[in-house]
Amino acid sequence: MNTSSGIGIALIGAGMIAPRHITALSAMQSRATLLAVMSRHPERAATLAQYYDGPPPLFTNNVDAIAQNENVQMVIVATPPSVRVELIETLCNAGKHILLEKPVARNIEEAEKVVHICEQSGSVLGMLFQHQLRDTTLESKRLLASGALGKIGLVEIAVPIWRKQSYYDELDRGTYSRDGGGVLITNAIHTINLALTLAGPVTHVQAMTDTTTLHQMEAEDFAVVGLRFESGAVGSLFASTACFPHRSETITLHGEHGSLTLGAETLDIAWRSGQIDRYPKHSGKADQQKNETPKHVWHQAIIEDFIDALHQGREPVVSGKAALASHRLIDAIESSSRKGVAVEVLR
Repeated sequence: MNTSSGIGIALIGAGMIAPRHITALSAMQSRATLLAVMSRHPERAATLAQYYDGPPPLFTNNVDAIAQNENVQMVIVATPPSVRVELIETLCNAGKHILLEKPVARNIEEAEKVVHICEQSGSVLGMLFQHQLRDTTLESKRLLASGALGKIGLVEIAVPIWRKQSYYDELDRGTYSRDGGGVLITNAIHTINLALTLAGPVTHVQAMTDTTTLHQMEAEDFAVVGLRFESGAVGSLFASTACFPHRSETITLHGEHGSLTLGAETLDIAWRSGQIDRYPKHSGKADQQKNETPKHVWHQAIIEDFIDALHQGREPVVSGKAALASHRLIDAIESSSRKGVAVEVLR
């Protein structure tokens, strides 16, 4: 059943990413209505209403209030990974479609279970990998599809970011019981997912992961990985939350005719001829900062794509099943680090 203002949506999870989701939904009220927000503490979560310009949603701590609401057709799940499986099972049994914040779950076994639950119930499962719909990403995909760079031989993936100790002290972040791991599954998974989209599958990895002396946490805050791609390319992945000051993630693909470097808001192509192309064409750093895209816009694009996928009977831009490739790569990295040898990435 459709609401008077498009599809009915509920949000489960009122953490630090919730304002971005609600701001995105507020900007697309002709297509969607936010009907409910579920939180362990609904009285605190009610302050999130300030981000929504439409009628105030129901704030609840009861998943049945969402599952039994016939007007709710899709649910954005933005909870910690530790509470995903049972929650998604309840929603799928009620016929809800699921748009899920990364990661799918804490580990590959749970992630495969989530995908299976959705497939068995007929619920569409999409993932909020919002980097996939950035303008710079779309331009990168077009350039690679054109073959202009030639065969890709080397891939560099860098996630040099900073998180204060207070980030890990809150809510048991960086633990295996809550998150399933550290920098790889919580932070670098966005860039890993995007790199696999651009460069194709990885077949083998050799890795070292560890926790630096700069953080007190259970899981890793550092990973360095050698990669071998199915295409024949080789590459590297560096990811850490101990890099101060915080820098942007980048993916660089080195081809026969030039190299492409994709950042958060920029795309640079260095051609072997000496020509440098930049997208978008900013006149300088100040101009670039002035034109930075509001963060909710990327979430909005993913939500809109998911709604389109439901209407058109197609897969969303990143399906739950497709997201398993990132989980399998992370699983192989962790296995390689434990064993101290190169391992194959299972398919």
